[in-house]
Amino acid sequence: MQIIPAVDVLDGAVVRLLRGDFGAVTRYATDPVHIGSRWIERGATLVHVVDLDASRGAPPDRALWAGLGRAGIPFQIGGGIRSDVVAGDAVAAGALRVVVGTAALETSDTLVRIVDTVGTDRVVAAIDVRDGRAHGAGWRDEGIALDRALAAVVDAGVPRILVTGIERDGAMVGPDLNLLAQVRSLAPGLRLIASGGVGDLADLEALSELGVEGAIVGRALYEGRIDLSEAIAVASGR
Repeated sequence: MQIIPAVDVLDGAVVRLLRGDFGAVTRYATDPVHIGSRWIERGATLVHVVDLDASRGAPPDRALWAGLGRAGIPFQIGGGIRSDVVAGDAVAAGALRVVVGTAALETSDTLVRIVDTVGTDRVVAAIDVRDGRAHGAGWRDEGIALDRALAAVVDAGVPRILVTGIERDGAMVGPDLNLLAQVRSLAPGLRLIASGGVGDLADLEALSELGVEGAIVGRALYEGRIDLSEAIAVASGR
């Protein structure tokens, strides 16, 4: 299992939201590129970068992409990836993967065009779930049914999905194992990345036992609840 540190960016700062609430923001740093480099230096092989402003409709921060790319940071980028043109530009700037949210899943043709532009292995479909519905647009929309979102991912040929339990995101109360099991049942062929709720090494052990491919870890790393090297050791079975 791969441990993937989260670098969420709002107004240029590295932050974490609590349960997807833009009114509950904790700021940790002012330089996302420096923070991304730090996680790679400490042993991570990929960082998960989210442009939170773009997730709510602002233009994507292309300068952020370029800075990460110039620094040689292996990263996947989410937030505002709603067209094949934007996805292609992100990959050209250095992103290893683009993370496509529910806003793009609502129209399956959009997801297909993104896949055709950057390739299946460079696309991660993000399903952010609250009360059984997958939400986009900074988690402010009404969302679509989980099974419909998953069907769009499968139909487009995307191999990898990132599932976030919104109610647990940033709360460090443990991942939503029931939600992850439900996704696994509905779409058993997808490679699964878990996000939301990781608070200690036991949570990572539980995710590893569930067989997920990767785990996004955010607040627990920034607040010292989890040491990255220990997390990587747990994830590798050492």
